[in-house]
Amino acid sequence: MTTAIAERQAWIEIGDIDDIPRLGSRVVETPEGDIAVFRNRLDEVFALRDACPHRGGPLSQGIVHGREVTCPLHNWCIGLADGRALPPDEGATTRYPVEVRDGAVFLLLVPEE
Repeated sequence: MTTAIAERQAWIEIGDIDDIPRLGSRVVETPEGDIAVFRNRLDEVFALRDACPHRGGPLSQGIVHGREVTCPLHNWCIGLADGRALPPDEGATTRYPVEVRDGAVFLLLVPEE
């Protein structure tokens, strides 16, 4: 199976954008682990593995501000667009493509590199 075919089959609809609270998140359970889907104040939507790169804290329970989320365990700030910890911290969590189509949110279960 080609990568393009695999990617088309891996997109899943996870609900409406309004199902994700502004400045909050929703967790999508997958066999490979939980994915946190975030919505910021500007209605931008992002998807990251629901684990802080520091100690695996649940990013879905963190505070969303701008294009970042603060981990609830040790206050690490993680960029929502790239999954990277903001300096002086280091590390990254896995990112997933996400799209909003006519108000519906679609998640690609193939991680971005």
